[in-house]
Amino acid sequence: MVFGLNALLRTAQNRWNSSNAASLLRYCESRRYRMSWELGNEPNSFEKKAGIRVDGGQLGRDFTRLRKMMSESSLYRDAGLFGPDVGQPRDHRADILGGFLQSGGGAIDACTWHHYYVDGRAASLEDFLDPTVLDSLAVKTSEVLETVKRASPGTPVWLGETSSAFGGGASGLSDSFVAGFMWLDKLGLAARMGLDVVMRQVLVGAGSYHLLDDDLNPLPDYWLSVLHKRLVGPEVLNVEAVSGAGGGRRVRSYLHCANRRSYRDGAVVLMSMNLSPRPVRMRVPVPVSNSTVETFVLQSDRPGMDGLQSRSVKLNGVLLEMVDDETLPQLAGVPLPPSDHLQLPAFSLAFFVFTDAGAAACR
Repeated sequence: MVFGLNALLRTAQNRWNSSNAASLLRYCESRRYRMSWELGNEPNSFEKKAGIRVDGGQLGRDFTRLRKMMSESSLYRDAGLFGPDVGQPRDHRADILGGFLQSGGGAIDACTWHHYYVDGRAASLEDFLDPTVLDSLAVKTSEVLETVKRASPGTPVWLGETSSAFGGGASGLSDSFVAGFMWLDKLGLAARMGLDVVMRQVLVGAGSYHLLDDDLNPLPDYWLSVLHKRLVGPEVLNVEAVSGAGGGRRVRSYLHCANRRSYRDGAVVLMSMNLSPRPVRMRVPVPVSNSTVETFVLQSDRPGMDGLQSRSVKLNGVLLEMVDDETLPQLAGVPLPPSDHLQLPAFSLAFFVFTDAGAAACR
């Protein structure tokens, strides 16, 4: 649990007024609440939303003050402190991050920033299937990583808040099957680029990018998240997709060691997605072509373009629904015999677990 403290309580000199935070820290310590901390949220928006401008250097000094307060607590001296939760680099936002890291980089355990692909008020169905839009995450991530490397080398970088579309999401898109392409691609690309943690906006309520609806029924991205947690390990492997027909940008793949809580050492998992209306046949490399494959294919409950905005999803052809208010259905893969090809249906998301791959990096 990471609790966000108010950074907009300021003194006449525009320094952070920490008296309220000190009170809260003392209370939480008396209750023995174990948690980590943040200070503020999207400081690039302070002036627009609250009429208060705080530059990066001052914000870094505010975080340093909070770290000192935490060090004086027997419970929180070793607790995590994360920030500055800045929006993705644009105009002065990059300056805020650089200034913050120069004065406060030593106070934090990880540098956090926020990313959304598109404006939820103007997003279209095509945006959610556009490889260029998906590729924009790599551009922004590279900018952040370069800023951190320059100002505070060695500091881990996290996505502290992220989803498909800002402004509360895109209604009828961010809460539907098509949002899964942005979500799975983000999980794969973020891991490949070295972002250690991805925090999803939001579990329930608050806009259209939630994982559970108002009745707490899982939406498509929830099922995708559960499968990712169960199947995918933290180790990222190299994979390259080659398409002779020039359509490779719409077939996107990421390769990890499989989660060792679920599979034996050496197993690998290929995450793939097909953003096109046609099925594709993928040739797998020789080292894994002799392995049995557990297949988990997610598709809309309705075929074609019409199903992309559905709020229901099928796993290997079976509709996913809660068994009751507390019980998830069995999320089982379909075993396939060894083969040098895999089938990826149109508009689908898939996890292929090569259980007998014997990858040295995954032992």
